Amino acid sequence: MQVQWQGVMPAVTTKFNADDTLDLKMFRVNIEAQLNAGVSGIILGGTLGEASTLTDDEKRILIQETVKIVDGKVPVIINIAEQSTKDAILAAQRAKKYGASGLMILPPMRYKATDYETVVYFKAVAKSTDLPIMIYNNPVDYKIEVTLAMFEELLKECDNIKAVKESTRDITNITRIRNRFGNRLAVLCGVDTLALESILMGADGWVAGLVCAFPAETVAIHELVKAGRVAEAIEIYRWFLPLLELDISPQLVQNIKLAEVGTGIGTEIVRAPRLPLQGEERTKVLKLIEEGLRTRPSLPDYKSMAHSV
Repeated sequence: MQVQWQGVMPAVTTKFNADDTLDLKMFRVNIEAQLNAGVSGIILGGTLGEASTLTDDEKRILIQETVKIVDGKVPVIINIAEQSTKDAILAAQRAKKYGASGLMILPPMRYKATDYETVVYFKAVAKSTDLPIMIYNNPVDYKIEVTLAMFEELLKECDNIKAVKESTRDITNITRIRNRFGNRLAVLCGVDTLALESILMGADGWVAGLVCAFPAETVAIHELVKAGRVAEAIEIYRWFLPLLELDISPQLVQNIKLAEVGTGIGTEIVRAPRLPLQGEERTKVLKLIEEGLRTRPSLPDYKSMAHSV
């Protein structure tokens, strides 16, 4: 299935049973909620998906199960964050075999590669597959920035590099990318707390986190901005911001899974060494979620709005 790098693409959580096996029943509940809200794709195996704890077989199951659930409605994208170039290439090949439509690729994870090494890594993975690729650019968390000069070199040789998940926290970078590459490189905001601002500045979409618990509100904000109904989007966004800040925390997985419990489309079971929130931190997050649910806004009929993306 062809990937249109636009709209809201949830980086979904991985659901587990109490015995640490995949909870495919609750996983389906959540994916169906995303589809009903109108998301543009499903991204598996990101940080929120606890990818570093998943086995290759679990990734296979998640891709195949998601492909079945979405039934051709939206593309399924898998994140690649392996420790070696060889393993990243293997993961890309497996992703296509299992039915994924696209890849999101991080730079080398444990080794802080130089610019040259990072470019060579991305080229090697991109040239090993014909799947379309979104480069995840997050120097804040992963300590490696993919600069415009690096993108210039990548785009010369790799036609299947189509998009960037822009997580530099610098809104002006969206304009720099547009000025340099026009529409050659789609831009998706990767930071929940900067999403509305990023869409206003021309981002094509939003790789979202709190969408896992609040899919309709997330898609509504995106659609309203794209339709020029910015004041309505801002009103929802102001309600949403305290919840969105749960995404910019080392405990983002636990936070967002707890929010999924609040909206009835998830459980808070995480895979060790992660553990569910405890004590004061848990009380604080629960209070925030409860306040969000109490003041949850009514949404306009955002699905019927036509806009030019």
